[in-house]
Amino acid sequence: MQQWLSDASGAPFVWLGTSHIIVLTIYILGVGVLFSQHKRITANESLLQTLRWGLFGILVFSEIIYHIWAMANGVWNAAEFLPLHLCGIAGICCAIALVTSNQTIVEIVYFIGFFPAFLAVATPELIYDFPHFRFWKFFIHHCAISWGSFFVVITSPITITWKSMLNVYIMLLAYAAVVGFFINPLLDANYLFLDQATSAQTPLNLLGDGFWYYVNLGLLALVVFIGLWRWHKIIKGKTTMQ
Repeated sequence: MQQWLSDASGAPFVWLGTSHIIVLTIYILGVGVLFSQHKRITANESLLQTLRWGLFGILVFSEIIYHIWAMANGVWNAAEFLPLHLCGIAGICCAIALVTSNQTIVEIVYFIGFFPAFLAVATPELIYDFPHFRFWKFFIHHCAISWGSFFVVITSPITITWKSMLNVYIMLLAYAAVVGFFINPLLDANYLFLDQATSAQTPLNLLGDGFWYYVNLGLLALVVFIGLWRWHKIIKGKTTMQ
């Protein structure tokens, strides 16, 4: 138990190792079930509420227990543990969306939660492998963020339009500006990976350096947003631009 909870012990994480492949398989199956069964889930009020509150509980518990673990191990610091990364913000917004079904928050969660959390699951920035606490917390939390972000959209009558997609994109740029110009310098942090890409091999590592890193990062986000908007239209059976 001490080794499981410690910050200084455990087998190193292996990308696409056995434990990672198992997690990826579970994640893909989860998305597949939500995608294929979303009409049945929406029609079954008991199942709908069970999934809604189950995802909410996982998101809240994961965030709280992470901070407790960091404090207990004496490693908590504002430069690394505040929920200011995209997935951190998405997790909080997703929990709110699951409870309120607020249209604006649902739209925000869909664009900033579903794909970024999937990317984190596919290319995790982890030190320790199964069965370390960090392994469990990282994958359970990020899977819940991605599944929850998808869940609130497919079980909602909300139609995500081109305009709402652009609005969320502008909000993301504004948030990135605040983080990049104020929060990161103040805390000597790298939230949103604005100063440098992750240590894991992700598309961010292909975006170059300096000025072009920011340009390419913004363009990549826009491409992802457009792709998610198109996918939503396919799910909802829409074929015209709205």
